[in-house]
Amino acid sequence: MIKSLFYFLWAGLFEIGGGYLIWLWLREGKPIWWGILGGITLATYGVIATRQPANFGRVYAAYGGVFITMAMLWGWKVDGVIPDHYDFIGACLALLSVFVIMYAPRI
Repeated sequence: MIKSLFYFLWAGLFEIGGGYLIWLWLREGKPIWWGILGGITLATYGVIATRQPANFGRVYAAYGGVFITMAMLWGWKVDGVIPDHYDFIGACLALLSVFVIMYAPRI
C-alpha cells in the first residue's frame, strides 16, 4: 500500500505540475518551452501511473480522488487560494474513495 500511495503522489505532482506549466505558457504568456516542458512532464505522469499494481480502470478511478486533493493543495500553496471547509470535506471524501477503491479487501 505504501508503494502504491507513493506512485499516486508522484503521478499527481507530475500531472498537476505539467498542467500548470502549460497553463502558464498559454494563459500567462510564458515562453513556449514552458509548454514543451509541461507536455514532457504530463507524459512522465502517464508512465508513473502504469507502475500501480491494480488494473487500469481501478487505478484511474482512484487517482481521481488523489488528483482532487493534490490540486486543492497546489492551489493553496502555489496560487494562494485558501480552501474553505467545503473544499476540505470534498477532499476528504475523495481520499476516502481512493482507499475504498484501491485497498478494500476483495472477495
